[in-house]
Order: sequence, then C-alpha cells, then structure tokens
Amino acid sequence: MAFQEGFVRADGFRIRYMEAGAGPPLVHLHGAGGLRLNAAHDLLAQRFRVIAFEMPGFGTEENQRTCDMPELAATMAKAAQGLGLKQFNLMGTSFGGKVALLFALQSPELVRALVLEAPAAIRPAGLQPPSGSPEAVARLVYAHPERMPPRPPVDPALAARMLALTKRLRGPDRDPDLEGRLGGLTIPVLAVFGTRDGLIPPEMARLYKDLIPDAHLVFVYDAGHAISAERPEAFVEVVGDFLEREDAFVISRAKTVLLP
Repeated sequence: MAFQEGFVRADGFRIRYMEAGAGPPLVHLHGAGGLRLNAAHDLLAQRFRVIAFEMPGFGTEENQRTCDMPELAATMAKAAQGLGLKQFNLMGTSFGGKVALLFALQSPELVRALVLEAPAAIRPAGLQPPSGSPEAVARLVYAHPERMPPRPPVDPALAARMLALTKRLRGPDRDPDLEGRLGGLTIPVLAVFGTRDGLIPPEMARLYKDLIPDAHLVFVYDAGHAISAERPEAFVEVVGDFLEREDAFVISRAKTVLLP
C-alpha cells in the first residue's frame, strides 16, 4: 500500500505528512532522525489509516520559532485537527514519544489510545541524541545493524539542523512537571521497549508503569532502539492488538512480555 504525500497548514507552519490505509486513524510522530517510513508503517496501514507527520524543522524548512516540547506538541495537535481528525490513536517514537505524551496531556479529548515506541520522555542522565557517522548511529539504534539495509543518506546541513533542534527542544532528562502530570492520563497507554536498546535502557520502562494509571508494557526480544524498523512484524502484532482490543488487550494484566 503506497503512502501518499500531503501538506497541512498549522500554527504558521506548512507541515508535511505521509498517509496510507483505511480504518481507524493512527497518527505517528517520528523520532529525532526525522520521518522515515519502514515496513511497520506498511503493515499498520493494512489495518489503520496511518498519518505520519514530519514535525516542523525536521524537513527542508528550518524551525527557529518553536521554543519547547509543549509548544511542539500543541502545533502537532493543530496539524491533526487541520486534517479534520476529531479523535484518533496516537503513536510517538523516541523523541516523538515525549511529544506524543505532551500532546495527550494537553489535548486528551483528541487521543483515543497512546502508543510509545522506545519513548525518550524519561531518559537516563546525560543521554545525548545519536550522532556521528551512519555506521556509528546504526550501532546505537539497532541490535543487529548488520541485518539492516543501509540508512538513506541525509543532507549534512539538514542533519545538523535536526540535531540542533532536538537538543534545543528536548528538555531535561527527568522532567518533574511532566512526570507529575502522568497520573492524570486516563487513556490506555502502551509502552514498547527493545530488550537491547542502546539509547534508552529497558529499565526505564518501569517508570511509565509506575506513573501512568492505565499503562501496559511490552518488551520486544532482541530489538534495539528502532523497534518498528528492526522487528516490524512483532511490533505491529502487539500495537495492532492493543489498539483493536482495547480493554481485552492480551497483555492487559501482565507486567512484561517478551516476544520471541
């Protein structure tokens, strides 16, 4: 199923997105490396209307206006509303996981359920965004970089801008204000971590379970930080089950599950 490119005006930005599929809408917010479609997007588009946004500053247009993560989350809520979406599932990857959490806290009426893929909202002290050569980045984000196709080249100027934007917006490793508000989330939340994540240690997962009332945890075996890219079938199996079954979610009473 081919993704189609579109644009929406929101909060003074011309925001690019890729869309495919039919069914319940699923909005995706990417990580610090920008919008990269992978096999998981294709699989999800067989069950959902997938809308993958490119957040302002992560494409060809520079973003010097957004001051912090809450502001970026508010912009993305306006982008979703600009497409006529009234309520939808929301998924955030890594950096986008923090944006998605803030989005859900700011606009709970829009979000039906929330999926966090290797979220970077609660980070170990001193963690830096991945940077360096493509080989060095691959070693950080994948458990088995040798099995992955080469990452598409990124224009060095764009890569530098994205890295600077990420560092400017990301906020503290532990944000007491954000963590203190997570107890107010009333929607179901699924947090998915790779057992071999080289950026966000899987041990951070328990904090989401402790802080969010209706939180479910799944650990994907032998996956690194880029879970959906490295183990798309396993990722989509659990995400699809969570979004479609709601209260009957198979992992609803289990603290952790390892997918083979």
